[in-house]
Amino acid sequence: MTTRQSIHSLQIGMHWFPERAGGLDRMYYSLVGALPGAGVHVRGVVAGSPKVAQDSNGAINGFGSASRSLPFRLMDARRALRREIAGHRPDVISSHFALYTFPGLDVTRGIPQVSHFQGPWADESFVEGAATLSQRIKHSLEQSVYERSSRLIVLSKAFGDILTKRYGISPERVRIVPGCVDTAHFDPACSVAEARMKLQLPQGRPIILAVRRLVRRMGLEDLIEAIKTVKTRHPDVLLLIAGRGRLETELQQRIDEADLTDNVKLLGFVPDAHLPALYRAATLSVVPTVALEGFGLITVESLSAGTPVLVTPVGGLPEAVAGLSPDLVLPATGAEAIAEGITGALSGRIKLPDEAACKAYAREHFDNAVIAKRVAGVYAEAIAAAH
Repeated sequence: MTTRQSIHSLQIGMHWFPERAGGLDRMYYSLVGALPGAGVHVRGVVAGSPKVAQDSNGAINGFGSASRSLPFRLMDARRALRREIAGHRPDVISSHFALYTFPGLDVTRGIPQVSHFQGPWADESFVEGAATLSQRIKHSLEQSVYERSSRLIVLSKAFGDILTKRYGISPERVRIVPGCVDTAHFDPACSVAEARMKLQLPQGRPIILAVRRLVRRMGLEDLIEAIKTVKTRHPDVLLLIAGRGRLETELQQRIDEADLTDNVKLLGFVPDAHLPALYRAATLSVVPTVALEGFGLITVESLSAGTPVLVTPVGGLPEAVAGLSPDLVLPATGAEAIAEGITGALSGRIKLPDEAACKAYAREHFDNAVIAKRVAGVYAEAIAAAH
């Protein structure tokens, strides 16, 4: 691996992961940490506090609180981009979040740009209940940023299709590079029994884990409904749902009404430091998404811990796990297919990859260092295309 920093990049993110936990933020955090090892010098801006600069040794700067009103955030982002480019003109602009890239499009003009397309922001907002006008404005904003980019990185073929069809981007400009995680971080030095003891979880019960935001498109309603069926064959099954979101009250009501309080637990927010042990403690992870899943970092996090994961056939989820075993991809979305998959896995009818196979697959295909090299290659391509 080369450590020569030959490409100078400016990485425009959304939030700083230690301050705000989210899939995009975790991906940004992982990538900016790994890129220097692949020959890419990193500077960046995100919505965040002055502590961002302290955490990153000055490489990444927070341009202001993410809780400020949108007009102020956009002005803050523009000022930060202008300041960064004046002080350290980069070889390439790397956009991870269109909203904070948009106000600086004039400032960044003339610099090769690569967009990391981690999902159709406008469409995701619409699925979660945003108004149609809001969706159109967001789509137009995204369109402006993507049209400026000479190369666009997508997490999966499924999201590449969205980018070309919904945004009219030429397939020749699109490159597929999956998400990355620090696989060593998610491989705790403990056994399943030790992880359960540490987290005060029962030793003898089959534990199903879902780490998800509690929002509509995640399919958690289907997963809870599926446990009703699974319970008839495996009465001691325990589903743990880790995450926060607007559906918390509704989901708890579903659990209570279905008489599943002994079989389904909402854990709320689980700190990043505890996630590896939680994955290790589980018998199986499930990703029950019903719409707009570009990759699903939680699939790789779970595999890194040695825990197999069942996924619905949505977006990029099949691409993330099918190379390990096609049996990890459920035949359909919905409670019935999820229940059938879980019962098949618990009964042994579906053969799951073992701990060693899960870890090796995650490490070889999705580790930070592996993905950083591929991203660096796309940056070099964008720079070369500009000359």
